[in-house]
Amino acid sequence: MNDRTVAGDDKARFAAVVLPHLADAYTFARALTRNRADAADVVQEASLRAFRAIFSYAGGNARAWFLTIVRNTAYSWMAKNRSPMLVGVEDLEAVERTQSAGAHAQDETPEAALIAKADAARLDAAIAGLPVPFRETLVLRDIHGLDYREIARVTDVPVGTVMSRLARARRRLIVALGSKE
Repeated sequence: MNDRTVAGDDKARFAAVVLPHLADAYTFARALTRNRADAADVVQEASLRAFRAIFSYAGGNARAWFLTIVRNTAYSWMAKNRSPMLVGVEDLEAVERTQSAGAHAQDETPEAALIAKADAARLDAAIAGLPVPFRETLVLRDIHGLDYREIARVTDVPVGTVMSRLARARRRLIVALGSKE
């Protein structure tokens, strides 16, 4: 087998394993970095890391494998590129718009759209205000739909910790959203 064949196999494997999960990777990176441009940088770096390590992918859940790389990349990227005192807060409005945009969007009244936008902004701000371990667990479960075992694998914590973080994150969201009425 020559180098060209190996490189071609790696490209095909990367396309099959990583590329289908780029949107999820961006959403997750954005939840962690709270900034669109930073999230794009993180996903680009994570994709490069995934390509370099594609030979080590042993099968299983490709999305969990790639999101683990995204998570690790996000933390190393933020440690290198952000001052510890800098706190950037950019809401997750694009995620909400993407999720709420559906077949019924054209039937929506301007008032309903304004209310939905305000509600989404409140939710985004409440999610952004969660501590990072709670926020990442909540995003992986409620936005990306990973199960507890997959989240445990991505975040490198026990399943019980995932369950605890998710419950606490949801409780904090309920309190935050309920207190701003």
